Amino acid sequence: MTHPFEVNEEIELDASPEQVWDAIASGPGVDSWFMGSTEIEPREGGRGHMTLMGVTAHSTVTAWEPGRRFAYRTDDNPDGTFMALEYIIEGRGGSGTTLRFVHSGFLGDDWEAEYDAMSKGDGMYLRKLAAYLEHFSGRTATSNLFAPGPRVTDPDRAFRVIADALGLTGTPAAGDRVKVGAQGLAPEEGVVVFAETPFCLGVVTAEALYTFIHGYQEVIVLERHGFTDEADAKKAEAAWQSWFSRAFA
Repeated sequence: MTHPFEVNEEIELDASPEQVWDAIASGPGVDSWFMGSTEIEPREGGRGHMTLMGVTAHSTVTAWEPGRRFAYRTDDNPDGTFMALEYIIEGRGGSGTTLRFVHSGFLGDDWEAEYDAMSKGDGMYLRKLAAYLEHFSGRTATSNLFAPGPRVTDPDRAFRVIADALGLTGTPAAGDRVKVGAQGLAPEEGVVVFAETPFCLGVVTAEALYTFIHGYQEVIVLERHGFTDEADAKKAEAAWQSWFSRAFA
């Protein structure tokens, strides 16, 4: 049985409508703040492809109005589930952009957990978009790491372990200074750009945008978008998986 859903979000961005469009409607732009690897055929009716952990989801562009509106709908799954995403861009007269986001469709049997994850995750990804546009404007990511870790049933414990590893004391907040690193990788000085305890924590360094998430099915996830030439992505993933194993032993 399918279940209809809709999530609505809105965010103010310190970027032009053209910059926002490039970030949401091109593969390299999306890969700089969203999970997985995305390809978009730039026209209404064009095909889109998003690959994450070896699985590719296909979609069709349903609205293509550069600088104003972008929307797409995933192909139907065998059980009738699908998702539709719409971005509406409104310039603020040279002072930035308002982005409205609508995420709708039909979910399957695990709809309550899926909806909970999306209702939190959609807002988080828009905050990642804002961080990308503020700190890495005009650049696109050269690497995009999505590293799931262990399942941790206590979200407060999960967040404490992550905060301790970053050198944070007390409740994390935007502006806090941190040090990010895993064994075998060079440590990076950074700053917290958003924190929603105990769900997610976003960090920007000179070279990367990090997000630590306690998300769907209580799994810890690290996302890292790198903006300089880097070592082998598989080495980085292995290093962070090892970090997960030690931190949550």
